[in-house]
This record gives sequence, structure tokens and C-alpha cells, in this order.
Amino acid sequence: MAIIINVDVMLAKRKMSVTELSERVGITMANLSILKNGKAKAIRFSTLEAICKALDCQPGDILEYKMKEEEGE
Repeated sequence: MAIIINVDVMLAKRKMSVTELSERVGITMANLSILKNGKAKAIRFSTLEAICKALDCQPGDILEYKMKEEEGE
């Protein structure tokens, strides 16, 4: 996956639990887990905004782009 989700990193920096983030954002633990594990296909801007507000961070603190390496290289 070329987009890396760094929610765990921000949770650790803010000393916040996944449960607390889930409650503050209004997202289920299951959906937060899917996002944290990089299994999500999309994220709503309203959800991203709520996560950024709860973690007092910027979207770039949560989302990171890494170029995929070509097969065989």
C-alpha cells in the first residue's frame, strides 16, 4: 500500500487509547481498527477532520505517501 496510516504513532505521542479516540471521534472500534491496520479503502474528510481535532494534529501527521517499488527490483 502506498498510503501509510500513522494513527498509532499519533496515539502514542498524545498518550491516548484507541478507545478514547473512538469515543471522541464517534467512530466504532471496528472501523478505527480497519483504518489503523491500513485495510481501509477510503476515509471521509469529516472523519479525518475529527481525528485531527481529537489528536491535535494535521492530516499529514496521520497520512503518509510512500512510492511503491516496481516488481522485480
